[in-house]
Amino acid sequence: MFSYFANPVRFQNLCRILVPVLGIGALLLIVPAWVMGLFLVPPDYQQGDTFRIIYVHVPAVIVASLAYAFLAGASFVSFVWRHSLADTAAKAAAPVGAALTFLGLFTGALWGKPMWGAYWVWDARLTSTLIMLFLFLGYIAIRSAIRDEVASTRIAAITAMIGAINLPIIKFSVDWWSSLHQPASLLRAGGPAIDASMSWPLYMSIAGYACLFGWLVLQQMQSELDERRAYALVQRASGRIASKASAQSKGNPDA
Repeated sequence: MFSYFANPVRFQNLCRILVPVLGIGALLLIVPAWVMGLFLVPPDYQQGDTFRIIYVHVPAVIVASLAYAFLAGASFVSFVWRHSLADTAAKAAAPVGAALTFLGLFTGALWGKPMWGAYWVWDARLTSTLIMLFLFLGYIAIRSAIRDEVASTRIAAITAMIGAINLPIIKFSVDWWSSLHQPASLLRAGGPAIDASMSWPLYMSIAGYACLFGWLVLQQMQSELDERRAYALVQRASGRIASKASAQSKGNPDA
């Protein structure tokens, strides 16, 4: 698929379809999910209304993990096959994933204060999620700091692939170690552990965040490709001007 859509024209045609669909999908999913989750679903029998932050927090963390998986996968394709579109996708995904991870950590801190009595504890899941944020930021820093485009692409891709080891730690940390976080409530054997009236807005919010991630990444990829195309056109025009000037100079030694 990457090979097929490596053609800029094909990719732009695909984006013309996907970008509005994902943008509208994000809006139609997130807004109703937040309205239901924040105002309409019943309060939790233990946490009361405090639990409502899950409709912002949980989707952010889940989609941030998916974003890192996407970053690592695109980096693998870029590293092995030196695929420019995969590299563009990885580069576009990193800042969006970092923003989602920060949102997850920030809202988790707001939730942790009334539940645990502290904004931050060195819980296994919190710590591994913080590491994921640093991995996103490290990828961005490498791409920005190293001027050699080939070297920065390769080093950043290696960093992203190694960092993928952290994903199962985030997922299973509550099962492997003593954790303040509760075990899985949605994806678990026997079905969700929360009532359907609470879970459906959460599913909608997760899907909406995923659409938002896709929309932002495709928008950023389009901008990156447009910049590359503009740069190539400028370089081509400069080359033609230089060639013409050189020809005129040779034809007129006194020029």
